[in-house]
Amino acid sequence: MHSIQLNPLGSMSQLSQLEVDSLSKSANGELYQVFRNCCLAVLYSGAEIDNCENIFEPHQDFDIKLISRERGVKIELINPPALAFVDGKLIKGVHEHIFAVLRDLLHIGAKYALNTQHSKTDSAYITSSVFDMLRHAQALKNTAELNLVVCWGGHSIGEIEYQYTKEVGYQLGLRELNICTGCGPGAMKGPMKGATIGHAKQRYKTGRYLGITEPSIIAAEPPNAIVNELVIMPDIEKRLEAFVRMSHAIVIFPGGAGTAEELLYLIGIMLNEHNKEQILPVILTGPEQSKAYFESLDRFIGLTLGKEAQGLYEIIVGDPARVASTIKQKQASVKNYRRATGDSFDYNWSLKVLPQFQLPFIPNHDNMAGLNLNFDQPKAELAANLRRAFSGIVAGNVKAEGVKLIREKGPFQLHGDKALMDLMDNLLESFVKQQRMKLPGSDYQPCYQVIK
Repeated sequence: MHSIQLNPLGSMSQLSQLEVDSLSKSANGELYQVFRNCCLAVLYSGAEIDNCENIFEPHQDFDIKLISRERGVKIELINPPALAFVDGKLIKGVHEHIFAVLRDLLHIGAKYALNTQHSKTDSAYITSSVFDMLRHAQALKNTAELNLVVCWGGHSIGEIEYQYTKEVGYQLGLRELNICTGCGPGAMKGPMKGATIGHAKQRYKTGRYLGITEPSIIAAEPPNAIVNELVIMPDIEKRLEAFVRMSHAIVIFPGGAGTAEELLYLIGIMLNEHNKEQILPVILTGPEQSKAYFESLDRFIGLTLGKEAQGLYEIIVGDPARVASTIKQKQASVKNYRRATGDSFDYNWSLKVLPQFQLPFIPNHDNMAGLNLNFDQPKAELAANLRRAFSGIVAGNVKAEGVKLIREKGPFQLHGDKALMDLMDNLLESFVKQQRMKLPGSDYQPCYQVIK
């Protein structure tokens, strides 16, 4: 048996004895398996993988323990994977990420465990809890730079698209803009990698490569090696709210169901009358080879959510420098709006997010079949339900619990207006043909059926 003990890093370096005792109880309770699996995923940082079973199966003997000390807490890793070590020493970034898991799952988990069910469904409470989690992770820097660009896009993209994401990241880095992604491979890694070069050329010393994930996705998308700040939100809805409230601009690269989910979430929020005056630059971009992808996605948005929804974003194809310069030019407008409304520079409190975009959606067969996928509802409601449908497909594709459900009960079934089902079927089929659902080389069997 091989084991190693780790001293705390980051915000977990100082804990009271009461907090240490609380952590020990959490580590021995129902959260333990999630905690163990997230730590194992972090130890696979940098691996190009999207099958959680490929991480869990070979490491049945992996274990993790908390060791209480008067001055804090240490972590003991038992039989950790060799991938995380160089010459017998744990990679420092992985060491930091292990304690980020401890902080976000056990420490914050214990803090919110005592709250009532009512408070967990209250919109203002949810927004405040997202803020609290980000503040505790020291992700809110309280600067006047307003330079955090959230980049969304698929984990499964081809080499040409990947190189394009790097070039966009490089152009953003040259303009001293920082990067936030979902922290995995593909379009989540490329912008960070490119930005490191841009930042180095500008001698920009405070480069941020922030990765925001959640427990059920981290094993399918382990943090890439560039991430220097890792935050694990409790569920996909709080992860998405963290993205939009922290962002000063959003860049969306080609992707599959997860990228469609993110775009629909954003559109659904921005269609709210309360958010009409918000200034948040949103750019969809990719190489010339991806033009058809954006045309099909834009067409889907237009036919389902209308012209107003299409007006919320700009499409720029094949021009990384223009993407970055457009965002840089709009930086002052974002700042002026925040100042005029008295809002925070690094957490957009004034953005109205309704409960249907906040309350966790559990992707199982009954919930997926019961989604209201009909045109006869407000556009924002339709966006919320479409977001849930794509979220369920992501779960069925890569999340451990979703994959298990599909294996046991067969594909999720989606029901709705025939015209809407045709549109969804066509879009999803294009994702499958372009190998956007799973990493290239994987044998993809759809986890869904569109019932017409």
